Amino acid sequence: MRRDPVWLFDLDNTLHDASHAAFRDINQRMTAYIVRELGVPEVEADALRRRYWLRYGATLLGLVRHHGVKAQHFLHHTHILPGLEQRVRGHVHDFAALAALRGRKYILTNAPAAYTARVLGVLGIAHLFDGVIPIEQMAMFGHLRPKPDARMLRHVAARLKVPPARCVLVEDTPGHLKSARRVGMGTVWMQRFTRSATWGHSASMRLTAMPAYVDRRVTRLRTLQCQCLPAPRAA
Repeated sequence: MRRDPVWLFDLDNTLHDASHAAFRDINQRMTAYIVRELGVPEVEADALRRRYWLRYGATLLGLVRHHGVKAQHFLHHTHILPGLEQRVRGHVHDFAALAALRGRKYILTNAPAAYTARVLGVLGIAHLFDGVIPIEQMAMFGHLRPKPDARMLRHVAARLKVPPARCVLVEDTPGHLKSARRVGMGTVWMQRFTRSATWGHSASMRLTAMPAYVDRRVTRLRTLQCQCLPAPRAA
């Protein structure tokens, strides 16, 4: 009997258009937070935000490591986002495809739990998932290890009681997919919302290349059920 995969879905720019709904506001709030908490000029704060994101995969990790920022305090103040619910938008055909997709399905997002619940509430798709793993739950030995941390990805597979090879990460960020490939997971690069982004990192992302660590590149989730993913390649 064929064993269905365990699907790990990113949230922002994978299940909804976060470039439109949230990213600009979140980045501005992160910069304002750094100005307020570290007492640095806005230009320096914005540079720190970008530098830590590129180095660690999440601005928060750099602030925790180098400045003693409290993770929960940062996540709360940078994700208040008034009016978020009016800006969230996804695609009904993607959600129908999720409902029909065989296998267990989980949200695996570097976003905080409260923000994730708000977005899923607007989209009306929380019931389609077997669980949600937000950034607060990506902790090992007392330290946050969000994507793209390979150790955390192995830990998630163990927590779900499956080998990494049974898992498939569906994600808009190539660096996260690269780490998933390193631990033996299947990888799907979702490009629906990054293709239409007009602002931020997603707008400058090169989407024509097909990296060796990507199994499939899709622009709509219904194509996930059209054919099985290839067996994971060697890392």
